[in-house]
Amino acid sequence: MNTLRQQSRHRAPGVAAEIIGACAVRALHLELDTYPKPGLVSPVDAGAHADMDAALLRRSADVLGPFFVELAVAGAAGAEMDRLRVIGLDAERAMLHATGGINTHRGAIFGLGLLTAAAGFRSRYGGPARLGRIVADRWGDAILDGPVLLRSHGAEVGRRYGAGGARMEAAAGFPSVYRIALPALADGERLHAADPEIARIQACFALIATVEDTNLLHRGGRDGLVFARREAEAFLAAGGVGDAGWRSRAIATHAAFVARNLSPGGAADLLAMALFVRAVDPPSR
Repeated sequence: MNTLRQQSRHRAPGVAAEIIGACAVRALHLELDTYPKPGLVSPVDAGAHADMDAALLRRSADVLGPFFVELAVAGAAGAEMDRLRVIGLDAERAMLHATGGINTHRGAIFGLGLLTAAAGFRSRYGGPARLGRIVADRWGDAILDGPVLLRSHGAEVGRRYGAGGARMEAAAGFPSVYRIALPALADGERLHAADPEIARIQACFALIATVEDTNLLHRGGRDGLVFARREAEAFLAAGGVGDAGWRSRAIATHAAFVARNLSPGGAADLLAMALFVRAVDPPSR
């Protein structure tokens, strides 16, 4: 895929924002279409979710497209965090309306939304190569100082377990995207150059093995998080997608997560963010 700068060169900011928004929606579609992902929704099954399926998630992702464009436009205009937060809340309301009140993409609205704003900023002003660094430099303090949704699962888990969650990840410039997901995608692509879906599976397992996923903590407590990490680590230690029997082992891990009602939604969001970053950044970044 061409880089954002190649695509948006000599274009108006609004046109660049349309490209950014389309890349964000495409990243959500690619994450959804990946199977097997332990406990997560795909076109094959609903994973550990009784209230959603692939069609619902796809509709939700499509509804968010205009808001990602709006966030990119705001980033290009040099908006502060308060403005981005208003757009994010509008996106969340549209998502809930489209899904009948089901939270399909709240985490993605936050993390992917910040990255789209950073991409808009960079398309207009330049700046650091990494979108995550732009997020940390421009909005990091405001992210940490901003209001907390007291009834959200992330806030509840943060109070109970001391987990930093999405806010800490974003304020730090999304280290899990750059240090875990992107290298794992590259490893998977080296092993299976003809099938990018397999690389996404590798990245998903790498994220589950490493990230303190507040969705796992909410569903399974500390024991659930430890189980999920242990299973993902075992998959990777056996060779990951480089092992001859990787697919059957990945499907078995998926079934084990479903049986325990575990869904690593944070890892899914981070995978989508990594796919977005890959789409808009040059390969060397």
